[in-house]
Amino acid sequence: MTTDEQTIIAAKHTAHRHLHNLAQAGNVQDAYHADAHLWASHPFNKLHGHDAIHDFWHQLRTALPDMERRDSIFTGGYSKPDARMDDSLNGRLLIATMGHYQGTFTEDLCGIPATNGVVHIRSCEVHHISGDKIAHSYILIDLLDLMRQADVWPIAPSLGAEGAWQPPSSSAGIRLDIQDSTAGARAFDTVIDMHNALQTFDGKSLDSMQHGAYWGDTFLWYGPAGIGTTRGMDGFRAHHQIPFLTGFPDRKGAGHYIRIGDGNFVVTGGWPSVTGTHRGEWLGVPATGKHIEMRVMDFYHLVDGKITENWVPIDILYMLHQMGLDVFARLKHIRGNPKRDL
Repeated sequence: MTTDEQTIIAAKHTAHRHLHNLAQAGNVQDAYHADAHLWASHPFNKLHGHDAIHDFWHQLRTALPDMERRDSIFTGGYSKPDARMDDSLNGRLLIATMGHYQGTFTEDLCGIPATNGVVHIRSCEVHHISGDKIAHSYILIDLLDLMRQADVWPIAPSLGAEGAWQPPSSSAGIRLDIQDSTAGARAFDTVIDMHNALQTFDGKSLDSMQHGAYWGDTFLWYGPAGIGTTRGMDGFRAHHQIPFLTGFPDRKGAGHYIRIGDGNFVVTGGWPSVTGTHRGEWLGVPATGKHIEMRVMDFYHLVDGKITENWVPIDILYMLHQMGLDVFARLKHIRGNPKRDL
């Protein structure tokens, strides 16, 4: 094992300890550098410093006082270069996780009504480890899915299937003591080749995209609440790809702050990852003509060189916010507190 691989494994253990302590009311000062930044889903957005980061974790722990962290994927590596990004973001030691915060929902969170029952808050995260603390965090929690669990769904029905995301079908997703940079590099190259194939779309036929060869025949695409889960290329096209291309025909990649491969797992993500103009109906919202930035992560699981599973957190609430749809105002209306005046 190389020195770099040993360093990555040590960072995984550091991040694992800090993140599980934070879920159990650990001290933010112990986990984060004083000048740390945290980018979180709307309505939290960009946070800086201990006080703001403490408030984020405090709100989660107040809503779920018996909260526990359930990791399904825990991986990491040095981020590979992306020419679209500032050089300072390349080569950072990043830990990427996918899982849920589970607990009894006893206090409202962001206006979502407490159910007093068990809920599972989907969370996908990237943490930059510097020394023995976290310097930067990117956290996409699926508050729209929490609204579904609380029975206050505020938008049009999803085209895909809604429900809990499943862990990887095979192989260890928790890779604390494993680091296979060689296999990770092969898996990473496969995913990037697939990304490049997506750019071959001729604007007319989905068959012009030569990305199908990189996916398993019955791959699972776990989309965020609002889109839902799909299976196989037919499901992916029908429930996500066609609606997305219709809604954002000029979409383009904006760059990745994370690009890592670890064994047969690959993680990419951008803030934003994709930009586009809302020129067609999407998630039931008619075209607004507005420029939209999309905060996205992708967690890939490969088997025998093919992508068999892809978990895709997207900050749907932020996209809707940019379109002019205030989901939180709709939530208040649903809960009996509508606007009474213009």
